[in-house]
Amino acid sequence: MENLVDYFHGVNPVKGALLATLFTWFVTAAGASPVFLTKKFNQKIMDGMLGLASGVMIAASFWSLLAPAIEMSGGSWKPAVIGFLAGGFFLYIMDKILPHLHLGLEISKAEGIKTSWQRSVLLVSAVTLHNIPEGLAVGVAFGAVAHAANAAAERALILGAVALALGIGLQNFPEGLAVSMPLRREGMGRFRAFMYGQFSGMVEPIAGVLGAALVLSMKPILPYALAFAAGAMIFVVVEELIPESQRHHYNDFATMGALFGFAIMMTLDVALG
Repeated sequence: MENLVDYFHGVNPVKGALLATLFTWFVTAAGASPVFLTKKFNQKIMDGMLGLASGVMIAASFWSLLAPAIEMSGGSWKPAVIGFLAGGFFLYIMDKILPHLHLGLEISKAEGIKTSWQRSVLLVSAVTLHNIPEGLAVGVAFGAVAHAANAAAERALILGAVALALGIGLQNFPEGLAVSMPLRREGMGRFRAFMYGQFSGMVEPIAGVLGAALVLSMKPILPYALAFAAGAMIFVVVEELIPESQRHHYNDFATMGALFGFAIMMTLDVALG
C-alpha cells in the first residue's frame, strides 16, 4: 500500500482516476473469465458474492464519500443531503430511460424505453448502468486529492481513493460473472460471453476520468459530487444488488456476505484512509 501511495503522490488526479478505474475494469473482466472453464456456477456462492458487493458499496458510500463530503463542508449536512438525493434521483431517471434487464428475469420484464435490443445487450446495459456511479466515485475521490490543504491531507485522500478503488474492484468480480455466466449457460460461445461480461465495466474509466476532471475544475462542487456518487451507489444496491442476492432463497448466506463486504470496505477505508 505504501508503494501505491508513493506512486500516486504527484500523479495528476485525472491520470490517477484513469489508472484506478482501469484496474476496476480489469477485475470485472476477471470475473467474466470463468466462462472459459464452465457453464455453471454455484448459485449460493453467487448470491453470497452479490451480498458482498452490496456491503462494499454501502460502506464505501459512507466512509469514502458521505463522511468526507460532510467534513469538507465544515460539518454541514446540507451539501451531503442535496448531493446524495440528487445522485439517487439521477439513477432513478436513468433507470426509467435506459433499456436494461435485471439478472434472472425474462426479456418481457425489461425496463426503460422499449427497444428491440437482444437479451444479452439488455443484461450488459443493466450492469453498465450501476457501474457509472462506481467509476464516478473513484474519479471524484482522486480529484479531491488536488484540493488537499497540506501534505498529510493529501496522503490521507490518496489512501482513501486507493482503498475505494480496491473495494470497488473487489465487488466488480461478481458483476462480471453475473453477466457472462447466464449467457454462457444459455448457449453463447465462451469468448462472446466473456466479452459481454467485461464490456459492462468499460464505462468505469470513462466515468472516473469525467468525475476527476469535474472536481478539478470546480472545487466548490466537491462535497456535492462525493455525495452524488454515494446516492447513486445506494440506489443501485437497493434497486438491484440486494433483491437479486435474496431471490434464490439463500437469504442468510447473502446477508452474511453483505456484512462481510461492509466490514472489508470499512477496514480498507478506516485502516488505510
